[in-house]
Amino acid sequence: MVSGLESIQLGTVILIVVAGLAAGWVDAVVGGGGLIQLPAMLLVPGISPVQALATNKMGSIFGTTTSAVTYYGRVRPDLRTALPMAAIALAGSYGGAALAANLPASVFKPIIVVALIAVALFTAFQPGIGELTKLRHAGHRHYVVACLIGGVIGFYDGLIGPGTGSFLIIALVSAMGYAFLEASAKAKIVNVATNAGALLFFVPHGAVLWGLGLLLGMANMAGGYLGARTAVRQGSKFIRIVFLVVVGALIIKLGSDVWQDNFA
Repeated sequence: MVSGLESIQLGTVILIVVAGLAAGWVDAVVGGGGLIQLPAMLLVPGISPVQALATNKMGSIFGTTTSAVTYYGRVRPDLRTALPMAAIALAGSYGGAALAANLPASVFKPIIVVALIAVALFTAFQPGIGELTKLRHAGHRHYVVACLIGGVIGFYDGLIGPGTGSFLIIALVSAMGYAFLEASAKAKIVNVATNAGALLFFVPHGAVLWGLGLLLGMANMAGGYLGARTAVRQGSKFIRIVFLVVVGALIIKLGSDVWQDNFA
């Protein structure tokens, strides 16, 4: 079993712990913690992109589980929607992870950047969106839309990862009519499933660096707990502001990747 800690200097270990803590906090509030965590992972000597993605999932599942439990105890999201959505998302994430091992993420990044820009503009120019829960669908249609969202975003999480929580939240707010706080609570439950789905593929293939993943997981747990408590205390308006900041950062990061892949 490879731990991933054999050749890491103390300074890099500290950086990874700090990144894991910060990523856990951001993930718990609005998603997008991978924007912080994955670049830190890539500083590990000799790590491959697939190992970085797999170990990132190992660390993230600790944080998302902690924040999901914290949210559930305080917000009580409707599990009749969240659990079927999570089950479909798990399957989608497994499929995305399988494709990630064989297809470069650069193929999809331009599409993701365009989608993020549309999300940011939509959220910025509708200041009232997500303040209160006003469901857009009823009955069978409600669950069909939820499962479609889970499947598509689950696939994205297994394939690329960063911004999954943000996509889940804006889909739950815009397509389903949830308030930001309720959407964040549901998104964390689904995010646990997407991390688990990716790990179901990565673990048997030996891509996880276990020692590094568990270290990252402990930091993520602390950040996830603090982030969920902050979000519950501050409410939907606070989440909306942090959401716009994180989506802006994702646009810059993925846009830079697209530029380097195609023009540098």
